[in-house]
Amino acid sequence: MNTLEEEKILLQGLANEDKTSIEKIYRDHYKMIQSLVVNNNGSTDDAADIFQETMIVLFEKVKSGNFELHCQLKTFLYAVGRRLWLKKLNQQQRFSTTSDQVEETVSVEEDLEVHENRQQEFNLMEAAMNKIGEPCKSLLEAYYIHKKPMQHIAGDFGYTNADNAKTQKYKCLVRLKKLFFAQYKNVE
Repeated sequence: MNTLEEEKILLQGLANEDKTSIEKIYRDHYKMIQSLVVNNNGSTDDAADIFQETMIVLFEKVKSGNFELHCQLKTFLYAVGRRLWLKKLNQQQRFSTTSDQVEETVSVEEDLEVHENRQQEFNLMEAAMNKIGEPCKSLLEAYYIHKKPMQHIAGDFGYTNADNAKTQKYKCLVRLKKLFFAQYKNVE
């Protein structure tokens, strides 16, 4: 079953107030909204409130019976959560523009498009990382994801010193960029 079908089943469960569906939506998407809020002048309590309000918006839409999801559920939830958080920031006067300007600068369609484009780029990068092969994949993950210092990477990968590891990382990065941009051109 693909993601779209799973999400339709989840939304139907939400409309029917199915506890399992509601819990799955919370489990899968709460951390994304929490990160959005906490990274933008909010607290974890603010994040819980915003996620709850986002779920209410989603619940009301699916209950209406004529709601069609035209993107991934996480994209929809992110856009709604972001809009609600910006509105709350504006009300608390932590955000410097007026609500009219917020409406102009943060349209859901633009936000969805930006989020979907970023997600597509992440997917292309993930595909490029899977194509690059070993040891490049592990080396790049060790440096960029696990934030290991070059001296540790040199030891882990059997290089004579950190400079050799750094040179290999650079060569791997060049290969990764070629793979990524080759895929990127094919998508456009």
